[in-house]
Amino acid sequence: MKYALTLRKEAEFDIGEHFDFYEGKRGGLGHDFLLCVEEALDKLQRNPLIYRKIHKELRRIPIRRFPYRTFYFVQDQKIIVTAVFHARKDPTSWDART
Repeated sequence: MKYALTLRKEAEFDIGEHFDFYEGKRGGLGHDFLLCVEEALDKLQRNPLIYRKIHKELRRIPIRRFPYRTFYFVQDQKIIVTAVFHARKDPTSWDART
């Protein structure tokens, strides 16, 4: 069963910001980051419930090759992505987005 995927504007902003950062480091690296984000989102759509809850109903999935995590909720048949944060970022900073 495939779930509907929704990215909040904050998550879209996170992705764009990280893309710009990696493109500034090396041309094409930002596109590699986007491909890895898309891969994680595809995994979520196939089976979002396999990732454990980390705070109330909030779950996370790592992004391959990059030190980022995608934070999301599952409500009925919808996945709501709230943030894409660096793994070492202060964990309380995403709390305001829940």
